[in-house]
Amino acid sequence: MLLLSRLLQLPRSLKRIISLCTDALAILAALVASYCLSFNLELPPRGWEWLAVYVALTIGSIALFTKLGLYRAVVRYVSLRALAVVVFGVAVSTLWLYALTKMFAVTLPANAVINYALVAMLLIGGSRLAMREAYHRMISRAKTPVMIYGAGSAGRQLAQALNNGEQFLPVVFVDDDVSLQRSTMLGIPVVAPEQVPEAIKKYHVERILLALPSAPRAVRKKILDSLEPLNVKVQSVPGMADMVNGDLAIDALQDVRVEDLLGRDPVDPNPDLMAQHIRGKMVMVTGAGGSIGSELCRQILRQEPAGLVLYELSEYGLYQIEQELQTLKERLELSVPIYPIIGTVQRRNRVSAVLNAFKVQTLYHAAAYKHVPLVEYNMVEGVRNNIFGTWHTAEAAIEAGVEQFVLVSTDKAVRPTNVMGTTKRISELVLQALANREGVTTRFAMVRFGNVLGSSGSVVPLFKQQIEAGGPLTVTHPDITRYFMTIPEASQLVIQAGTMGKSGDVFVLDMGEPVRIVELAKKMIRLSGLEIKDEQNPHGDIEIVFTGLRPGEKLYEELLIGDNVVECSHPRIMRAMEDYWEWPQLEMLLNQLDDACQNFRIERLRDLLLAAPAGYRPSEPGVNDLLWRRQHDNNS
Repeated sequence: MLLLSRLLQLPRSLKRIISLCTDALAILAALVASYCLSFNLELPPRGWEWLAVYVALTIGSIALFTKLGLYRAVVRYVSLRALAVVVFGVAVSTLWLYALTKMFAVTLPANAVINYALVAMLLIGGSRLAMREAYHRMISRAKTPVMIYGAGSAGRQLAQALNNGEQFLPVVFVDDDVSLQRSTMLGIPVVAPEQVPEAIKKYHVERILLALPSAPRAVRKKILDSLEPLNVKVQSVPGMADMVNGDLAIDALQDVRVEDLLGRDPVDPNPDLMAQHIRGKMVMVTGAGGSIGSELCRQILRQEPAGLVLYELSEYGLYQIEQELQTLKERLELSVPIYPIIGTVQRRNRVSAVLNAFKVQTLYHAAAYKHVPLVEYNMVEGVRNNIFGTWHTAEAAIEAGVEQFVLVSTDKAVRPTNVMGTTKRISELVLQALANREGVTTRFAMVRFGNVLGSSGSVVPLFKQQIEAGGPLTVTHPDITRYFMTIPEASQLVIQAGTMGKSGDVFVLDMGEPVRIVELAKKMIRLSGLEIKDEQNPHGDIEIVFTGLRPGEKLYEELLIGDNVVECSHPRIMRAMEDYWEWPQLEMLLNQLDDACQNFRIERLRDLLLAAPAGYRPSEPGVNDLLWRRQHDNNS
């Protein structure tokens, strides 16, 4: 293997010379063997003539091989096409040998000519196959042995790609198709799912690769649940959409997606609902650079609006989403104009100017401060951005004649225990009151849902970072649970819900079953091929540490204030029937909140939030606002 390794490091020109000399020796060996087999190992009586035959045969054969491109083929990756070239070249070389025997008047019977062809083919083609096999054996020793779960077309393509690579070595397939079990594919054995633990030990598998790009999430979850106790790192091939679009190759392995652990398949969006308030209309998204706002923009662009206005306070966030959408627009060959606008929703005149200038018809309001502890520490800004930002944007929309206004809300608005959830519930109340105010023609809708996977502040990317850093994983409480949904599904449902019901309706999304965060953490550790470090396993890899609930944090989130809910035409969208205030009452509350914010009267602000019809019940006594605390400490 050391000699082979040194040969591989030689310059390409030198390798070709070595290959050429090897073929010359193979031709000599084939010629000698064919003569000796026909004449019982006797030496030829006319040596000079035979030498001339060999020289002419070698020059002619190697010239032919060169013309056919045999020496351009990389030996370690020799293919069937290269072997076909060898067969054709040897066949012509054999005819050339027969012609030379006549030309130089030497005796070589027909069976000897045939023997020459067979021996030459064996030596010239066989040497290349032997080199390829030796190379693959050499690099296989350095490769990581992997199991491919799924022996379908994706699994076979993945195995071929990995065999040509230098990182992973597929050693066993797993498939539930009985007809494939106990057979081999590409020289790799196929076993049944129940034989996985035994196969891992037998083949020293260090990683499992899921080659099931089209399988439903329920099936993937079942498979992942069975693999989780094995403590072997699990990865998957990209989804079919990514491969079809050319975004990712089949061997671009990805870590297991958390949505696969949830086992919940998204419902295909209704094309008519998706396009109803977007196609051919001028659309604006506030908070366009955020997690939900940016995905709304992607979904909206695909519906071909007349134009898309990106309204965002963060310069960097706006730049990122604008560049991404321009790329997406080119790829989809769309002609939708995109307008990146820097601005805050707290300035009504700025929002109004934008809405009027671009004649916006549909507005999705995703701009908000949503991080629970940060809003708890910055009460005034939370109220200003979430409540007054929504109010100012809504009033500007009414003035500009916007047809449709959709608010992105949150499950934390239900019986809130924190300032963030309270501000979002009051934002809902603002829109409900405006929808019933006399003379308002803008149609308002609110869509309430839980956590989205991969959003800023989400626990999932935090866990991934902590696993990569070697732990520990931080969980606030052993019993804390959350609802989860993917960002694309949530955005599609927001768009569809916004077309339903009447103005002022609050919609809630079916988030599936709540997930215990500590169980999610354990699954992510085990599927990373690591062990949980605890009292029962002190020598494990990663520990889970409970840090305690943060200010304003709830153990359980809810989506409904009461039980009064109406089903909609979409299976995952429901309409909540909830009480609200009329506009005069709510306007009075807004004026009082404005005065408290303006004069930084935090205690008064907190009392107003408690008195508002939002159901605010703080999880702990006292004020958490950091600036107020600092000032209070300085004065005491």
